[in-house]
Amino acid sequence: MNTLYLVATPIGNLEDMSPRAVRILREARLVAAEDTRHSGRLLAHFGIQTPLTSYFEHNKLGKLDVILSALAAGDVALISDAGMPGINDPGYELVRAALAAGYTVSPVPGPSAPVAALAASGLPSDAFLYLGYLPRKSSERKTFLENVSGLPYTLIFLETPHRLLDALADMRSVLGERQIAAARELTKLHEEIWRGTISAARTRFEDSPPRGEFTLVVAGKSPDAEESRWPEERLKEAIAASRGGDESASALSRRLARESGWERRVIYEMVNGVWGK
Repeated sequence: MNTLYLVATPIGNLEDMSPRAVRILREARLVAAEDTRHSGRLLAHFGIQTPLTSYFEHNKLGKLDVILSALAAGDVALISDAGMPGINDPGYELVRAALAAGYTVSPVPGPSAPVAALAASGLPSDAFLYLGYLPRKSSERKTFLENVSGLPYTLIFLETPHRLLDALADMRSVLGERQIAAARELTKLHEEIWRGTISAARTRFEDSPPRGEFTLVVAGKSPDAEESRWPEERLKEAIAASRGGDESASALSRRLARESGWERRVIYEMVNGVWGK
């Protein structure tokens, strides 16, 4: 049975291309690539002349039959613009279709920005959660962050340079002050891995406008947070004292979550209960 190979490609430094990856791409009947122009240059660099076909977000479903037909005749390799295909880019549907059709699916491991950033972050790597790109809108981003704010695992996000400062502001608002590693241009000439608090990171990139895609590695909720959490009576007193003020229930819940160590959702329910009396 023929094989669909998921081939990792460099995230910057071409020296990270493995000999096995080069061999698989040479021997495959077809290479499915996220961007054929970008991947064409990569293949040319390594003297690989295997035919290319495009496989990206907007044609991924229409291309399934084409790629499965190629698989019927020989091995096919899937690559993305950088890193491991299927991680934060098209690939899942193709993998599912190949498996359903009875083909073997085999990974050819290699560079991965999230894993590289995590390993160099200085933050715990024994348990982590990779969450891809943060939502574009602040309201959606805050909701997204609130859903993971109580988890003890190291969190990994991707972010674009033009949204970085807003994302860091929302992280500080929802997650509180935590340690973060902001990695950009990994494996490239101007590689940078900045480490410090979320607030300090925002100051750093305000002073020096961010460039390049970022991988953000954020500390999980500290196990000591429970010990420093306000007693419930103190929290209820703060909610009662804020009744009739300028803050909405949502804004008050976010502020008290940062100050008290309680979950925002729990506080929001308390606010509605206390204010509703």
